[in-house]
This record gives sequence, C-alpha cells and structure tokens, in this order.
Amino acid sequence: MIGITLVCLGKLKESYLRDAVAEYSKRLSAFCRLKTVELTPCRLSDSPSQAEIDKALEKEGRAILAAVPESSYICAMCIEGKKLSSEQLAVKIEDCGVRGYDNIAFVIGSSYGLSDEVKRAAALRLSMSDMTFPHQLARVMLLEQIYRAFQINSGGKYHK
Repeated sequence: MIGITLVCLGKLKESYLRDAVAEYSKRLSAFCRLKTVELTPCRLSDSPSQAEIDKALEKEGRAILAAVPESSYICAMCIEGKKLSSEQLAVKIEDCGVRGYDNIAFVIGSSYGLSDEVKRAAALRLSMSDMTFPHQLARVMLLEQIYRAFQINSGGKYHK
C-alpha cells in the first residue's frame, strides 16, 4: 500500500474543514497510508518586504524538505504548476507505484507559496486552478482529488 504524505504549512482552524479532512482521511485509509504533517509558518511583519518573504520561504522550505519521507515522489502545489484532470492525477499516482515509489508527498506552502528549493526538489509542480483558494480549503480539495484518483484507479463508482 502506497503512502501519501501531506506536508502543509499551518493548522486547520475551522471545524468544518477539519471534519472534511477527517472524512477524506477515513475514506483514503482503504487505499493508502495517509500522514499529514503540519508545519508552523514563519511569522512575518504586517507589510513584509520581499527580502523578509524570501527569507521566510527559505526557512519554511528547509522544514518542508526535512518533513518529506526519503525517496518520496514530491508534488509541490503551486499556482504556476501543471494542471491535471482527475483522470490524469489518477494515472500519475498509479505510475508512482509502478515506478517503485512507496510514498508520494504533496506539499502545500504558506500564503506566500513555496521556496525555489522545494520547487526544484519536486518531481511535479501541480496547480489546482488559475483561481486562488485559501490554503486550508486547498488541503480539503487536494484530499478529495487524491481520493477520487484512487477511486478511478480501483474502478469505483465515486467518479462519474
């Protein structure tokens, strides 16, 4: 059974989002070993300079890469990433297993994104949309798409 690791900056604050994550986590337990790692984002001033943002992203990037299990296929969630359909994500997840990866790490950065170091380490840069979503909602959306991918790969009826 493949492992899926979500490495996220920040905790879920809203109970309805925690409930949704718990539901998809329960559903995914039939398909994978799911682990969520919540890292603390760097504190920034109210109007941070680009230098302050870059320094924070660099520090967060080191923490992110340290949290990713060794030999993982890393997927960085970033707006400039590739857009995949649900079916294409299912193929990508299945392909990771075929290629011998025992873990896929999906990385969701802070509100300022991800460091260049994390993006370079990623085998895939993935974008959900050209639209901008709150990071906490993005986690729920990502888990739903991962669940949908496993359903597609198993021939389940969830995906229509």
